[in-house]
Parts: sequence; structure tokens; C-alpha cells
Amino acid sequence: MAMLKKKLDAGQYNLKDQVVAINRVTKVVKGGKNMSFAALVVIGDPSAGVVGYGSGKAKEVPQAIRKGIESAKKNLHHVNLTESTIPHQVLGRYGSGQVLLKPAPDGTGVIAGGAVRAVMTSAGVQNVLTKSLGSANPHNVIKATFDALIQLRNKADVAAMRGKTVEEL
Repeated sequence: MAMLKKKLDAGQYNLKDQVVAINRVTKVVKGGKNMSFAALVVIGDPSAGVVGYGSGKAKEVPQAIRKGIESAKKNLHHVNLTESTIPHQVLGRYGSGQVLLKPAPDGTGVIAGGAVRAVMTSAGVQNVLTKSLGSANPHNVIKATFDALIQLRNKADVAAMRGKTVEEL
């Protein structure tokens, strides 16, 4: 099922950025080694349920982070939430990375590690249980988390898809 995705404007949200990973990469050339930095950044507006990720690469860390933020602003997604948690359990996959997201009652908090925690807090999810399966590579984990978040449906969407009212479900 192909969903029509409209482009979200980064200017209308109060976006906060979070650096997930910084990697020092080296390219070996004839004259020696060229060092640069790769940064993986997650940005989001918790009040609006909007989140995005991006990566940047530069000779210095701050420039790499800045490039990652610019890249993330072009890749924003809206997340369907119910009050402070997600509407249903979902499994996101990307490569060998899998991320399981489960709704949780109020007071649970964000039970997640590393890259998944950054995405959940940036998206404005306050109560959720997560489990990262397979790959521990932060790039694959974040992409699997976004795959899971995109699969989330609220009751109104499901009712419209089935041609019923929300009360009938």
C-alpha cells in the first residue's frame, strides 16, 4: 500500500537536534591519511510528533553535525501517537536491523537504548517499550525505527481504509 507523503516544512516546527553517533573515518591516499568525521543526527519536535534523521560528513565535527541537521530537515516524518504512547505494536526492519516497538501504560517512560531512544524522545513518545534485534549499527537501527514509525496507523486511518466509522471498530 503506497502512502502519499507530503513534504513537511522544517521552518514551522520547533526542532531540537540530538547527535546519535560520530564516526572518525580515514581515507588512505598517496600522501598519507585523510581524516574526516561522519555524524548521524536525529531532529524532532516532541509537541508536534515530527521526527527526522540525517547524516553529514566533514573535516571537523561541528560542520559534520551541521550538515547532518540540514539533511535531517529534508527527511521529516509525522508520527501517529495516542496520548503519550504509540497506538499498537509494530516491528520495523532495515537490512539486518529490526526494532520492535510496544505501547506502554503511563508512567513507564521510554525503555530504549541508544539510537532508538533518540528517535523516540525526539518524536514525543513518552511511554514505550522497545527492543532492538539483529544489527547494532546505529544507521540501520535508526532506519528500522523509522520503518516501524511509518507503519503506525491511528483508528481514523484504519476505519477509513476499511470503509467504516471509528465507532464500528
